[in-house]
Order: sequence, then structure tokens, then C-alpha cells
Amino acid sequence: MYFSIVAQRGFIGRGVTRLERRYILPFVNYSRRDLHLLFPAALAAIHAATSAAGQSTPKNEPLSSNTYRFEDLAVHPSGVNRSRPVLQGETHTGLPIELHMTELAPGQAPHPPHRHGHEEMIMIHEGTLEVTIAGRAATLGPGSSAFVASNDHHGWRNIGTTRALYFVLALGRDSA
Repeated sequence: MYFSIVAQRGFIGRGVTRLERRYILPFVNYSRRDLHLLFPAALAAIHAATSAAGQSTPKNEPLSSNTYRFEDLAVHPSGVNRSRPVLQGETHTGLPIELHMTELAPGQAPHPPHRHGHEEMIMIHEGTLEVTIAGRAATLGPGSSAFVASNDHHGWRNIGTTRALYFVLALGRDSA
């Protein structure tokens, strides 16, 4: 749009380089009316991309306020377990955030114990998990939660007789 305004106002030659005149101006010549007509289509494309499985946002765009109905979340099966992505993006301060739900069958673990750079919090909705963080194990039931600090070795498994349903909230980035 900058180049279009520059061309329309006759400022060619004043601050616009020869390369910009030759290679960019011929292809970037949208009026405000053109952009106004394209705006609803761009919003619809963003909405379609973010509503398929929760919400994720383009890089450098903060998550917007939203609601997430359980029945609308996409289900990702993994053997006898299932996960549902809820949201992924950044807060207005730039903090990366990701939330998903996991249904874990009795006796199962989502993955082997591990460590990573981002912090993590789990909140148990149904079932019983044995959560191990930095070598300390705890049994957690409905309403319980755990926080895993950056680079702490951790893991959990369903030690109950029914499926466990819990939320995982990841905060931050893995790379330093």
C-alpha cells in the first residue's frame, strides 16, 4: 500500500529507489477500496484456519479472547489414548502458550519421562495419575494439579482403573 500511495501522490523519484519503481510498483498497486474489499476475505481465511482445532495465531499476533466447546475440538487418537488441541499462540506480552487435553487409558503414559525448556502445568479433571517430577512421585486425582519448571525431568502415567482426562498448559519456548 505504501508504494501505491507513493505512486498516486506523484512522489516517484523522491525517496523511491529505481529498483522499487521498476520491480515493486508495477505489482503493488492496490487502492484503499481494493484492500477494503480484500479485508473480509482475509478475516474469513484466518477464522477458518484457527477454528479447525482450537485456536492458533499467526506469528507475532496475540491470541484473542475465545471460547472452546469440548464437542468442537478435533480428536487426535494415539493408540488407546486421545488428545484434543485447544489453543496455541502467544499472549499479548509475547509469551508462547499451548493448551491441550489428553485422555489416557489405564496403565498408560503419554510418552517416556523427559525434560524440555518450557514450563508445563497439568490439571487433572478425571482419573488418577502418578506424576513424577525430578525424582519425586505423587498421586493426583480430580481437581489436582502439578507444575513442571523448565528442564525438570518429569513424566506421568494413569495408575487408576478408568481413563484419566487432564489438561496440559505449556508456557514458554524450548530454545533459549
